[in-house]
Amino acid sequence: MQKLSVLAAMLMIAGCQSVTRPPLTTVSHVELPRFMGDWYVIANIPTFIEKGAHNAIESYRLDTDGTVATTFTFRADGFDGPLKRYTPRGFVVPSSGNAHWGMRFVWPFKSEYRIMYLDESYAQTIIGRTKRDYVWIMARAPVIPEADYQRLVAFLATEGYDVSKLQKVPQRWPQNDGVMQ
Repeated sequence: MQKLSVLAAMLMIAGCQSVTRPPLTTVSHVELPRFMGDWYVIANIPTFIEKGAHNAIESYRLDTDGTVATTFTFRADGFDGPLKRYTPRGFVVPSSGNAHWGMRFVWPFKSEYRIMYLDESYAQTIIGRTKRDYVWIMARAPVIPEADYQRLVAFLATEGYDVSKLQKVPQRWPQNDGVMQ
């Protein structure tokens, strides 16, 4: 009986331990003024508010206090669905090369936001979290070449993401102007 109790206690303790993952790769430095502006969400592992999103765009504006005013807009459940808009605020973590932010949707809570990948032209980026539960592939244009997309997905797989959960976000814009109607 005592052996059974010890075994049960060991199993419970083992079940409580978290899986240790290697640190999430982030870029070494982000030029914040260049990063500002509109980013189309090409694919993601969506949060509950993003499921069914179409024409999703994340827009950033650097404010004078150093925070990032953020506007996330999309159409819910179709290109003609209702327009949804969220306005979290980004807080750049000091000494992170501007690659780590806290994103506040509701005061005082901040969600982790890490810039994992950013190409030299600031045209494609990947935003992730160390839990590997959510991720966003974004670009300055509503579509990217398939080869680029596959390269970014392969990068996420090497970072420990379950890429089978990745979903492309439908983007369809009149004349690709990217203006939310």
